[in-house]
Amino acid sequence: MFLFKKNLSKDNIIHIIDNKNLLKRYVLLVIGLTIYSITYNSFFVRNNLIFGGSSSVATILKDYINPSVTIMFISIVSLLLSFIFMGKKFAYKTLVGSLLFPVLVTLTSTVQLPIPKDDMMLVAITGAVLIGLANGIIGRTGFNSGGLEAICHIISKKLKVSSGKAFLFVNGIIVLVGGYRFGWRILLYALIILYIISIVTDKVVMNISMNKTFFIVTDKVSEVKEFILTNLSRGVTVLDAKGGFSEHNQEVIMAVIPTSEYFKAKEGILLIDPNAFFTISDSYQVFGQDSHRKKRKEVDD
Repeated sequence: MFLFKKNLSKDNIIHIIDNKNLLKRYVLLVIGLTIYSITYNSFFVRNNLIFGGSSSVATILKDYINPSVTIMFISIVSLLLSFIFMGKKFAYKTLVGSLLFPVLVTLTSTVQLPIPKDDMMLVAITGAVLIGLANGIIGRTGFNSGGLEAICHIISKKLKVSSGKAFLFVNGIIVLVGGYRFGWRILLYALIILYIISIVTDKVVMNISMNKTFFIVTDKVSEVKEFILTNLSRGVTVLDAKGGFSEHNQEVIMAVIPTSEYFKAKEGILLIDPNAFFTISDSYQVFGQDSHRKKRKEVDD
């Protein structure tokens, strides 16, 4: 069985990471959800602006159902589906956000921010920046707000498509319905809002990219390699290198990790080897990843 030193097994290392700085991460989650809720109530629902997700569904249905009720319904359904299709660990990460978000939407519904009513473009841009900020803060915690985000992960897993395509499909439908409901001008605003949100969110989490490339120099090559292969289910490449000053031969691990798993990868490496030296860079495009996984599976079989 694969074991790290200090009795760290492949099963409990993720448990340690998930519970690291838990109180701080929950506080950040509450802050992020609060900013999201206030921004949604002040900038979006009152101006019929949409950008995808359960909150935009609530905006589309607001004349018939209270937005917080719609969000709560979607959150509960998504939470149940997460337990069924994604397992307990994934569902637990969405539990607090799923239940807290609709409550905060209700509590902040009376908050009135001084925003201009005659400049919709300024409202859309400012709202998008604040939503991106909130998403980035939530993303840094390792948790999420549940809702349709969980549904997208389920679609990605069951249909074997990338998370990006699943998000594009689900949110694309919502934006099109919103454009039909409120007018095509709102659809154009939605495109601008989505673009700004994606940029700001990635900037807050860690720069702009869907993947990060790790170059790792460590004395525990086998342990780090096994962690990435087993716990993160990502491929690794071991490179032969030589120190420029010491001319000491050493191995360097290269791995491409999705941005959403950056926190888990970074903390896992440091947990295995606190003295590890590694750099992280943006990977804007990754080719051949699926074929590499297929070859690896054939070898494992």
